[in-house]
Amino acid sequence: MSKIEKYPAIEFVAIDKRFGAVHANADVNLKIQSGHIHGIVGENGAGKSTLMNILYGFYEADSGEILIDGEKVKIKTSQDAIALGVGMVHQHFMLVDNFTVLENILLGHEAGWLLKKGKQVAVARLQEINNQFNLSVDFTALTSDLSVGQQQRVEIIKALYRGADVLILDEPTAVLTPKEAEQLFSILDVLKQQGKTIILITHKLKEIMSVTDAVTVMRTGRVIDTLVTKNTDTEKLAELMVGRKIVSHEPGPLSQSLGKKILHIHNLGVRDRRGVDLLKEISFDIAEGEIVGIAGVSGNGQSELLQVLSGLRRPTSGQIRLNQKDITSLLGKEGCAKQMRALGVAHVPEDRLRDGVVKTFSVHENAVLGYHDDEDLHLGWLNTYMPPSKSVQRAEAFIKQFDIRPTVTDIKTSLLSGGNQQKLVLAREMASEPELLLIGQPTRGVDIGAIEFIHEQIKNLRAKGKAILLVSVELDEILALSDRILVMCAGKIVGSTTRSDADEQKIGLWMAGVST
Repeated sequence: MSKIEKYPAIEFVAIDKRFGAVHANADVNLKIQSGHIHGIVGENGAGKSTLMNILYGFYEADSGEILIDGEKVKIKTSQDAIALGVGMVHQHFMLVDNFTVLENILLGHEAGWLLKKGKQVAVARLQEINNQFNLSVDFTALTSDLSVGQQQRVEIIKALYRGADVLILDEPTAVLTPKEAEQLFSILDVLKQQGKTIILITHKLKEIMSVTDAVTVMRTGRVIDTLVTKNTDTEKLAELMVGRKIVSHEPGPLSQSLGKKILHIHNLGVRDRRGVDLLKEISFDIAEGEIVGIAGVSGNGQSELLQVLSGLRRPTSGQIRLNQKDITSLLGKEGCAKQMRALGVAHVPEDRLRDGVVKTFSVHENAVLGYHDDEDLHLGWLNTYMPPSKSVQRAEAFIKQFDIRPTVTDIKTSLLSGGNQQKLVLAREMASEPELLLIGQPTRGVDIGAIEFIHEQIKNLRAKGKAILLVSVELDEILALSDRILVMCAGKIVGSTTRSDADEQKIGLWMAGVST
């Protein structure tokens, strides 16, 4: 009997890890069987990513042991993990945009000074991996020209090229279209058939049920249970994750009392520097007390629409009126985002790390980011350094209201999980009670309990008469929250319906660019 047959691929024994007062992992015992796809689920801050970062050498456990194929190992750096056959694909990819695929894969793994000879050997090996696992990657392409799904494949190839037998994927479908997610799962199945062990961290329980062999539930840093996937269901997993039954909410009632028009967009167009039309003749209104949902496959103009309306990008043509005031000429100019906030517009960006937080800032600094000049929050230098500052008080309120973990205001925001970073941004933008809330992918990377809470907060804003523009690639989310649904494809609005008349099949066809 071989080692792989006799022992688990990975075994954690009594792993403990603290970050100051935060007990991120508490006496974690877990076995990952070889050749399996093993899911790990839990609320934001449950300790999933911390445990995987210990396995990959980003953190070192305070106590406990890790065994690989039955042998105790010491993993102090990522280089140690890679040498032991462990690879990791992070939620936010570690690629250099202006490098080619080949250059990204070889970066840090150049195999000596003779780069030309090393490249020749590498290309042969990479082509073999490409064909073996049906990854379909062009090694000569610039990384910036690849779709998100293709960039993810580059990360997978990079790990396999470095000898990974165990592959960790952290929220791998958070930024993928449904089709890209299907393609990823096909790749994972091939990897599994080839004997690779996959550890899948995700909040999407439907994915857990469809692709994993076993699933471990974590809560507050501890392992609650490990189950054979086919012997459980999403309701049981959700209950184990949050420690209570999750109420399955039906879509709320449609808004019956619309007020005045808050936003009016007429023939909006955006063209990039290459002359490519990113938005074409976009026209719609949003009224007080209304949620307008934008459905569509990612990359069809939704991001550019949010950028224009939040003041980050200048439109090429068309007109935008906010409360009857023409703001078209204001958009895209220096300081515009600040002026938009003063006009009552708040923005939850799709990419929280790029546009929503400063990772090196503390939680309390990010809690006032963009609002620090407001009269009731004005932070003079003395106030900032004399506890409790207004920013600390604000962060403490957000932590309590939105259940942000860990409950510490002075740690760097980079130490929060993606879902908790998202909750911090949502809390900050919703706290201003804007007249118009622009919200992109509100529950990306957020656990099932927090999704329930965030949806209620969005509905509460609507009930207060606020206008909300919701962009989401999750059609279930659009259907659950929107009063009206617009579908975007190739930079245009190709369909419109009320939720009461919404037909998922028709919306799906619109998303694919098929006229109905």
